[in-house]
Amino acid sequence: MRVLRIDSSAQTESGISRHLTDRVIANILDQGALSGVTIRDLATEPLPQVDAAWVDANTTPVAERTEAQASVLALSETLVGEIEDADLLVIGTPVYNFSVPASLKLWIDQICRARRTFAYTENGPQGLMTGKSAIVCFVSGGTPFASDIDFASGYIRHILGFIGITDVHFAVADRRFMDDEAIARAEADVDRITRDLSARSANAA
Repeated sequence: MRVLRIDSSAQTESGISRHLTDRVIANILDQGALSGVTIRDLATEPLPQVDAAWVDANTTPVAERTEAQASVLALSETLVGEIEDADLLVIGTPVYNFSVPASLKLWIDQICRARRTFAYTENGPQGLMTGKSAIVCFVSGGTPFASDIDFASGYIRHILGFIGITDVHFAVADRRFMDDEAIARAEADVDRITRDLSARSANAA
């Protein structure tokens, strides 16, 4: 199983979402299902904002792009390639002000591209990054998971589905400032999800 690990917590040493993504990788390794990991740390290697030159390059047909436009999209192509090469995306996200960190939103803006990761069809948008799974390690201080003030989990699920990744699993440590058992429950989520995905991978081999 080839894994793309994406961390977005600003807490590079003590972030709980990073603790959970560590656990995902360790479990898959212990289960003998890991064939490679690509790490994309959005806090220590921040991505640029999409600008006018990026939009112009992205909306220009591939055959008509100049070398300068191709250069503008080079980082985005690398990020999309990391998704293409992965069987499993592992995304660690804390909830900042009821939504995802800005660093994760910048990654989303770079990889959601018409004709590259999704296509507009007569039946509506169709995701092109199919055949993959995702584990989202969701951590909040006070926001209940899937509540009407949680603008993070539904958004991530929608974005992943929009590009074709519909097999999405959440390991949830929500309201952890008010619930001493939140982290333990999330660890149990990780253990269950990775066990199930590793078994599925072995059966498909």
